[in-house]
This record gives sequence, C-alpha cells and structure tokens, in this order.
Amino acid sequence: MQYEDIWQIQDEITSVVNSLGFSLWDLHYDRLSFSFHLELTTHLPDDALSSFCFQMPLPADYEGEGTYGSVFTLYP
Repeated sequence: MQYEDIWQIQDEITSVVNSLGFSLWDLHYDRLSFSFHLELTTHLPDDALSSFCFQMPLPADYEGEGTYGSVFTLYP
C-alpha cells in the first residue's frame, strides 16, 4: 500500500471516530499484517463495541482493552 493511500484511509478513520464523539490515542498502519491498529482514549462498554465496529469505514475487529482505551484492528 502506498503512503498516500495510508494517509487517506487514516484520515477517513479519524473523521469517523471523531464524528462518533471519540478521540484516538493511536492509529497506525502495520505493514507486516496489512492492517490498521487503532486505540481510543476511552474504554468502550461491551454493548457499544459492535456498533462502533459497524460504523468504521473498513472491516474492524475488537482486539481488547489497551492501556488508554479500546483497541481495534481495521482491514483494508
């Protein structure tokens, strides 16, 4: 994936997260797994996880709780 594509997708992800009222702690592209790692600044309750994943611009999986918030992997 080209740098410009990564930047554009990260911008889309950031816009969706912000529109849902959340903030990002970490968002980066992992070249080895061809996926985006996202950590929020908030720990989401269990009943909000599937809704959050559904609203992402890419298929997303909940990975658990990180140091600062809920962690997700998004697949282009």
